[in-house]
Amino acid sequence: MRSHKGAVLVVEDDANQRGIVTTILVKDGFYVEDVGTGKKALELAKTGAFEVVLTDLRLPDMEGTEILKEVKSQNRPCHVIVMTAYGSIPSAIEATKLGAFQYLEKPLEKDQLLLVMNNAINQVELLKDNLMLKDQLVDKFHLDNIVGDHGSMRALFAIVRKVAPTASTVLVYGESGTGKELFAKSIHYNSPRKDNPFFAINCAAIPETLLESELFGYEKGAFTGALARHTGLFEQANGSSLFLDEIGDLTLGMQAKILRAIQEREIRRVGGKETLKLDVRIIAATNKHLEAEIAKGTFREDLYYRLNVIAFTIPPLRDRKTDIPILVEHFLKKLNETHGHVKTVSKEALQAMLDYSWPGNVRQLDSVLERAYILCEEETIGVEHMPEEIKQAGNGKASEKLRAVVDHLIDAKLTAAEYRLYLYLTKLDSEGGVDGEPPEPKVVMERLGINRDTFFVGIAKLKESGLYDFKARRARAKLH
Repeated sequence: MRSHKGAVLVVEDDANQRGIVTTILVKDGFYVEDVGTGKKALELAKTGAFEVVLTDLRLPDMEGTEILKEVKSQNRPCHVIVMTAYGSIPSAIEATKLGAFQYLEKPLEKDQLLLVMNNAINQVELLKDNLMLKDQLVDKFHLDNIVGDHGSMRALFAIVRKVAPTASTVLVYGESGTGKELFAKSIHYNSPRKDNPFFAINCAAIPETLLESELFGYEKGAFTGALARHTGLFEQANGSSLFLDEIGDLTLGMQAKILRAIQEREIRRVGGKETLKLDVRIIAATNKHLEAEIAKGTFREDLYYRLNVIAFTIPPLRDRKTDIPILVEHFLKKLNETHGHVKTVSKEALQAMLDYSWPGNVRQLDSVLERAYILCEEETIGVEHMPEEIKQAGNGKASEKLRAVVDHLIDAKLTAAEYRLYLYLTKLDSEGGVDGEPPEPKVVMERLGINRDTFFVGIAKLKESGLYDFKARRARAKLH
């Protein structure tokens, strides 16, 4: 924790005035550096070490606005406060238009100086917190943090990586619980719009009359109870992304209004006459087959073509069961961190989960594990802690190959990263044939996002358990 309120750079050519201001700020708990020239101020400002720059507008070697422009060009949390004599107030107002936080008229009053300085520091801290939260969101929704190593998921990640940087409309298909909103957020937070909030609405959860108001907003007096203007989600998401979940459940009337908003890139608030031009990226999702809905007459064909620019389907969990061990470890890790205990899942419980069909997909798996974790008083979660439907499913429905693999993985005590390493290497073998040489370790580490220690510990575990001998495999390939 720092020992001062904030770091301030004072730029004032009058030595007496500079000394007075510095003394006031230091006594109030600020760390202060003071200089008398613009040249020295620019050198210090470029270090990025200050949260507030307090500068005179009239300096012997340059204008204070040059310092302001330099600070603003760094695009970091730092406020500039300008000091000016009475006759230069128009110049100070101009400086605020250029981005100055505020201007202070000379001679400075102590109370006003401290009030403005404390307000500036507080705002800078809020800006820093917001940037940190944005960075955390970007990290959280980075594609590498979406759990899945099945071939269908890797193909999906490749599509999303190409789509995210664009402004194209995206249509996401998937059953309930597959993670449609998670992918939508990943697209947003890996796009140029990531610095703006992500907006989402479930179209199936809100009655049509309310949905129109939520999406497009309304003017005061538009209907009974409209006591003030309300800004809708389209308007709020200007310059950002709007996720329309379960768009297949919209009525034809609402579909027509959303079509116009997407097609014309403009909206009109309910009860309003003003047309608002907007730049909103639409990401839509549905668990319905929209072409079938068009054939039934329940979905507009023109809206479908507007949405179906980039479309992909998230596979259900039952179609990518090799991801279940990875997901189990991922969710257990979160539970262990939250509750402060370390629990594992027994081989029998994991095999029962592999046998189950998971109609609720990844969301259901997450809930089942949380329930089992809470009910289990031991260190190992067993079949007895599973819901009845999963207990009954544990009768060998999973393929023998998959069950055998899980037997080996549990015995070898592989982590999720090591399991992904195993899947990656064995998939390469199956695709490349017996003569194919495994890639260099560096290539594997980069592809899977693992470090050197994880790679070589994993290779050792795989060899010891008889699952995969990396060195022997490479040696055999070279002999051929």
